[in-house]
Amino acid sequence: MAKQQNEKVRVFALGGVGEIGKNMYGIEVDEDIIVVDAGLMFPDDDMLGVDIVIPDVSYLVENEERVRGIILTHGHEDHIGGLSYVLKKVNVPVYGTKLTLGLVEEKLKEAGIHRHSTLKTIDSNSRVTIGSTSVSFFRTSHSIPDSVGICVETSQGAVVHTGDFKFDQTPVDGKHADIGKMAATGQRGVLCLLSDSTNAERPGVTKSESEVGQGIKDVFARTAGRLIVTSFASNVHRIQQVIQAAATSNRKLAVVGKSMVRVITIASKLGHLKMPKDLLIDMDEVNRYRPEQVVILTTGSQGEPMSALTRMARGAHRHITLTNNDTVIIAASAIPGNEKSVSAVIDQLHRIGADVVYGKSSVHASGHGSQEELKLMLNLMRPKFFVPIHGEIRMQHAHRKLALDVGIKKERIYIVEKGEVVEFTKGQARRGSKVPSGHVLIDGLGVGDVGNIVLRDRRLLSKDGILVVVVTLNKKAGTIVSGPNIISRGFVYVRESEELLEKSNELVSSILYKCMNENVNEWSSLKSNIREGLSRFLFEKTKRRPMILPIIMEV
Repeated sequence: MAKQQNEKVRVFALGGVGEIGKNMYGIEVDEDIIVVDAGLMFPDDDMLGVDIVIPDVSYLVENEERVRGIILTHGHEDHIGGLSYVLKKVNVPVYGTKLTLGLVEEKLKEAGIHRHSTLKTIDSNSRVTIGSTSVSFFRTSHSIPDSVGICVETSQGAVVHTGDFKFDQTPVDGKHADIGKMAATGQRGVLCLLSDSTNAERPGVTKSESEVGQGIKDVFARTAGRLIVTSFASNVHRIQQVIQAAATSNRKLAVVGKSMVRVITIASKLGHLKMPKDLLIDMDEVNRYRPEQVVILTTGSQGEPMSALTRMARGAHRHITLTNNDTVIIAASAIPGNEKSVSAVIDQLHRIGADVVYGKSSVHASGHGSQEELKLMLNLMRPKFFVPIHGEIRMQHAHRKLALDVGIKKERIYIVEKGEVVEFTKGQARRGSKVPSGHVLIDGLGVGDVGNIVLRDRRLLSKDGILVVVVTLNKKAGTIVSGPNIISRGFVYVRESEELLEKSNELVSSILYKCMNENVNEWSSLKSNIREGLSRFLFEKTKRRPMILPIIMEV
């Protein structure tokens, strides 16, 4: 339905730009806010103790009455992993393909909100009206089936979000990207294209997933012993390749890892995985077969501390004990930031004596398009304006250069940070006012209760430890009744530092007597004087600054 020409269109990112992960984008058409994806990101090394990171959705909460729905492009964690947290704050309909919603439903059940959530199934041929805005979809090729791009119709032209994509000419499931539909959208007129920048620095074309299948089969054919294969649990195409290789080499397949089992169950039920009869066996049955008759498919491709592969490498897995006759295939690449964890697991596997196949293009292909594919998308869509998304800032800039190469003018390309808005009015674009954005840290059951101050304290504790000073005072008499007792954790070993702690005790006593003689009796003042005096003394003696926590009691 055509809209009046004076509508305002706004595009912004709440996550997924300047970073890898937690993809979340907003498209506003007049009063309608349509959200694309709600992903998570794994924490950086300096986010001590944090489990996951999700986008700050305070802008959506403030405008909840205008948020019409959340559209999911596909079922990867960096696109759906934050949804259960978002829906607790902004409960709106969620649109996605069958496999995507199948994976989402399990997450919502775990969070206990599935009964209160509205899930609406779409496919690449669907056209839906969200609020008063028409939205259509097109099929894309990615490392998980049922991936789609999104086309939001406005009177100024379409706003297109590509989702994650590559142009795979020999896809594993035989389903090609809707290139004809993309070209037709470009001919109708695209106001703004938001496109995946992950591989914008990589020349050429991304290898087909079907080539990986042959690489995996080659490793299976030359391996005489037991095989252990790890991959992303959500990489359904890769899992299908392992199933086919196992069947071809007459091996039984055992699956380890909760997320892997869940994805295989859902994908098989929806027809995205073809599993030969009698191929699967339980973990308890593995030892009944000779090593050359077994393949173990497991989680842990990113070196996650509690994953099945990491526990196997440490010799701590309940069912599987690795030997020097085993071959381990790591059929995935390390996500930026996970390289150290992956390397540690590979080292442990080598210590056992296992043959490790990793970092080889024969057993891995990216799910994201390289430079020539990104250019093809730009040429198909021929957008009036272009916003590179989904990638770190250098990737966005590399994508900008590709857009310049295909003829898009530099003033029509917008590199955005989280929260920055691009406004379109009467076919013209400008930067608008920012919306609130940032990180929300999830630690255990706490959502957002770990902030910069808590992280700062954790960093301090991890560097120099803590000293707890316990003392009991009689303020009226101006005397110390007991203590000071100093408890050290992570600062110095008490038995080897008795002299230092004795002098610290004496210093605390002198500080307290001086304060009481000067009628300084406020708790905050006493604690502040202890912290400052003791911190100065300890730094002079040790060049360390432990956290000092005075506990003062009164009788």
